[in-house]
Amino acid sequence: MTPSRARRAVLGDVRFLIGIVLVIASVAGVWLLVSSSRQTAPVLQATRTVVPGEAIDSGDFQVVDVGLGALADSYLAPQDLEPGSIAVRTLTKGELVPASAVGDASRVRTTTVVVTSTAIPAGVQAGTAVELWHAPLGEDGRTFDEPRVLVADAVVATVAEAEGMLSQSSTDVELVIDRADVADVLAAISGGSAISVIPSGAGS
Repeated sequence: MTPSRARRAVLGDVRFLIGIVLVIASVAGVWLLVSSSRQTAPVLQATRTVVPGEAIDSGDFQVVDVGLGALADSYLAPQDLEPGSIAVRTLTKGELVPASAVGDASRVRTTTVVVTSTAIPAGVQAGTAVELWHAPLGEDGRTFDEPRVLVADAVVATVAEAEGMLSQSSTDVELVIDRADVADVLAAISGGSAISVIPSGAGS
């Protein structure tokens, strides 16, 4: 066998071996992908809507087995829920609970206030993101100035009553707001402002 033919034979063998390695790697990758997709992990799922700052415990969740693959560590497992935990953002009913959505009380920068709104649109309920608008009482004590946004990002905790779209009766609404907004809200209430709760985006 001439040297050139020997080199071609060696190169052919190397390419053949590389081809086999690539096929094996491809098959192994597909097998691992299919295998991981079939694996499930127990995570917590909210059984009710939970608002920011609200204390939570195991009674607020159910355990479900879900195939999350590499994302499993991003969600809260039953054993990860510690006593004294609170929600740091709204958790809607049926939502799988991200680990980042639960923390301890030291992370809470919100509180709740109760306002009396003259108009509650239908569909506003616990967990709804809303804007708080107010119309300051005029100098004559009988009329109101033009409405303006008081709190741009509040969350409804509870609604005392809802009698349909744009009901004329007053409704007490408990809102979750940033502590920095508390003074302005209390000042508006004590100053006699007409207050309205509007779903976020509806007033723009």
